[in-house]
Amino acid sequence: MIPVNSVLQVGQFPEVMQAAINRRISPVRFPDLNADLPPGSFESILIRSNTQLPAQLLEKLPTVKMVATCGVGYDNLPLDYLKANGIKASNTPGVLNDAVCELAIGMLFGLLRRIPQAHEFVKSAAWSKGLFTVTTTLAGKRVGIAGMGRIGQDLAKRLEPFKVNLAYTGPTQKDLPYEYFPDIQSLAKASDVLFLACPATPETEKMINAEVLEALGPQGYLINIARGSVVDEAALLVALQQKWIAGAALDVFENEPNPNPGFLNLDNVLLTPHIGSATSETRQLMTNLAIDNLEAFYNKRPLLTEVKN
Repeated sequence: MIPVNSVLQVGQFPEVMQAAINRRISPVRFPDLNADLPPGSFESILIRSNTQLPAQLLEKLPTVKMVATCGVGYDNLPLDYLKANGIKASNTPGVLNDAVCELAIGMLFGLLRRIPQAHEFVKSAAWSKGLFTVTTTLAGKRVGIAGMGRIGQDLAKRLEPFKVNLAYTGPTQKDLPYEYFPDIQSLAKASDVLFLACPATPETEKMINAEVLEALGPQGYLINIARGSVVDEAALLVALQQKWIAGAALDVFENEPNPNPGFLNLDNVLLTPHIGSATSETRQLMTNLAIDNLEAFYNKRPLLTEVKN
């Protein structure tokens, strides 16, 4: 059992997630981090991966010994502070793979076949005045995946039936039937489509820079389902404006929810508002796994999906 009011729920949660929380626990809600901290002796925090958890907040909560984040990413957590103060953390890997991969495939075809533009073409009655532009097929393309973790591997399996040639890069080569490249630039040079599915770490920050985009080339497409920090957005914006690459599909951005306005006026991008895991089924699974981790903590059992920091 999780004691009533022992969990501080930090930040805003969608309705479907809040309903799942309310079915299982009774947290104290703290939606606005700029407001006064509610009174209480909290032992844990429940938070979403899109909400930053400042170390300054934790300093005001010396009784907190566990943080459960709803999301596979945990770059929102002050890991150094958690480690120094013996605070455990958990995330929710695995349960969102299907939804993220589905969106990635949808973005891929939306970008290559220009599906949003085709939709508007029909709605605007432009079809009666001429033919829609010829687009690009996926079959036969070289597809690279930067980051071959759980999501990267599930994405690769979904891509196999589309008659593509798959390759990947990551910190180490894995026992997989795909070509391995030791660095992102060489993978980009060998790819027609480059997916980003890697975690946000100091090593991957602005990994996609001008040199990598140049290697991807004028026939190449970039699809980011990872984190905005992985891409040098200034370099990407120039590459798209100058047609140094063919196009990009972006679900994540450096400055969410207010992305660089330069992307909004381009005709070679497909933009979505960080909705990789945004299905009702997936959000419920994520929430339940986060609470399962909280229950493990309160019952002094090993966390199901502990973040090893």
